[in-house]
Amino acid sequence: MARTPDLLPGTLDLLILRTLQNDPLHGWAVSERIQQISQDVLQVNQGSLYPALHRLEHQGWIEAEWKPSELGRRAKYYRLTASGRRQLAVETREWERMAHAIGRVMRLA
Repeated sequence: MARTPDLLPGTLDLLILRTLQNDPLHGWAVSERIQQISQDVLQVNQGSLYPALHRLEHQGWIEAEWKPSELGRRAKYYRLTASGRRQLAVETREWERMAHAIGRVMRLA
C-alpha cells in the first residue's frame, strides 16, 4: 500500500475550508470527505484534524454547533463563516499560484 503523502503547511486549512464550503459537517465527516474526494490519496488523522478545526474556529473562519449526527449522537458540526469564505478565496488563489510555479519548475527538469 502506498504511503499517505504529508500535506504542505497550510494545505490542511485550505482543504477543510473547501470541504465546508457547501455543507456543515462534523469533524469525522470532514476527514471522510477529503479522503473520498482525493480517492484515498489524502487521509487526515484526528491528531491533525481537530487542532486545525479549533484553530480555524478561533480565527473566525468556521463556527460550530452541536447537533445530532446521522447516527443519533451529538456531534459538533462546523460551517464556513463569511470571513471563512473570503479566506478560502485568498488561500485558493495562493494555492493556484504556488501549484503553477511548481509546475513550471517540474517542466524544466
